[in-house]
Amino acid sequence: MDRKIFRKYSAAKISILPTPLYRLENISKIYKAEVYCKRDDLTGFAFGGNKTRKLEFLISDALNKKADTLIGIGGIQSNFCRIASAIGAVYGFDVHLVLGGNRKPKKATANLLLDNLFGAKTYFLESENWSDWENFAKELSGKLTKKGKKVYYMPIGGSSPVGALGYVKAFDEIMNDSRKLKIEFDYIFHATASAGTQSGLITGAVLHRWDGKIIGIGVSKAGKLLTEEIYSLANETGKYFGESIPKNKVIVDSRYMGEKYAAVTKAGKEAVEIFARKEGIMLDYVYSGKAASGLIGYLKERKIEKNAKILFLHTGGNIHLFK
Repeated sequence: MDRKIFRKYSAAKISILPTPLYRLENISKIYKAEVYCKRDDLTGFAFGGNKTRKLEFLISDALNKKADTLIGIGGIQSNFCRIASAIGAVYGFDVHLVLGGNRKPKKATANLLLDNLFGAKTYFLESENWSDWENFAKELSGKLTKKGKKVYYMPIGGSSPVGALGYVKAFDEIMNDSRKLKIEFDYIFHATASAGTQSGLITGAVLHRWDGKIIGIGVSKAGKLLTEEIYSLANETGKYFGESIPKNKVIVDSRYMGEKYAAVTKAGKEAVEIFARKEGIMLDYVYSGKAASGLIGYLKERKIEKNAKILFLHTGGNIHLFK
């Protein structure tokens, strides 16, 4: 489909697209189901992941607005901040990252190691409260602006209407894949945390009049709160296309999150092992592993009708395995 709005945000190109989509032969056999995988862990830039799609739009917006400084926010092992650091460096921005957690790590590993490699300036907050991170980032934005910097502020996970456009476009891509493979998907499973990916997918689904179910396996906060955030952001994103989003399109299941965000769960560890040993696909314990545990849980509990076509969206994050 022709999306004029996409052309407005086309200055930054980093992803290798389309990403592969194929049937998971062994997992389909084990669970007697039709399971496919969309490999957005293979978007190619700075170890890839779903955040590259969002950041193409966000950085294009920053370039359009003549910004020279980026502010990103996330946990100490944020995938978004890793890719923001990389794309910021490539396009000549000063990158400032506000990173939060229960304690500052003694050694930089995985995503934090890469943030440093890409040249980002990091600020650590000893807090797991996302509001604390955002408040600090807004204060930082004000200070940098007073110093004459042209700041482009990015919310947690890049989850703004502009960022969500990345997954409206991704849904177009999934529909193209579907046509090529002559498959009509009934379900899409993925990890949902800061609302942007699911909001974009839902908006794309409404634009295509697709009547399947997008099931976000919540990994960050209570399902009711996350549902409201996704519903709000999806409707803001839908305004670009003159569409309103029905609330029943937002499905969040947070039963697989564990005690809190980033907590490792038994089911998540098992899902990581299954995908690794049966398909050679690396997941992580914070996001994609929990999404996979949700998918497996639904299959085991027979919550999905027989012969349904299921798409697992791999959002990346496997760099977490090396922290």
